Amino acid sequence: MLRGLFVTGTDTGAGKTVASAALMLHVRQFAQVRYWKPIETGIEEDDDTAAVRELAACSDDEIRSEGIRLKRPLSPHLAARLSGQPITNQKLEKMASALGAGANWVIEGAGGVSVPINDSCLMIDWIEQLGLPVLVAARSTLGTINHTLLTLDALRNRGLQVAGVVMSGEPN
Repeated sequence: MLRGLFVTGTDTGAGKTVASAALMLHVRQFAQVRYWKPIETGIEEDDDTAAVRELAACSDDEIRSEGIRLKRPLSPHLAARLSGQPITNQKLEKMASALGAGANWVIEGAGGVSVPINDSCLMIDWIEQLGLPVLVAARSTLGTINHTLLTLDALRNRGLQVAGVVMSGEPN
């Protein structure tokens, strides 16, 4: 069974990567920790794995760079479809089973909880399958209350444990 946190957001650009890097820095003080972003789109413009590596000064052992890496900055299902690389539930299960249970994992999602991964699976389905508590990253901008409450409601309706909410941006 995996230990750690799944970092999701209210949407794209909500601060998941910064929150993940902060978790790496914090957890590293008292336990072995590893970071993984299993699905990443827009990789040529924005490499979240590289950002966490740099922000948290991660060693190679702390970063799992294998995963689904798609060029176009679109939802996972559409980026995969357009690249001819479908994301199957079996592929996700195989990747997760290779993680190992020796470390605490910081797993960063793509987009928010209702983002489609493929035609039958949303990000929240993947979170549920992993069984990790969830940290929600939210922006401190207008609309955040609504987006955050909708995200929390979706997670709680699935019986998922919410570890907390972290807000990033200007105080608002």
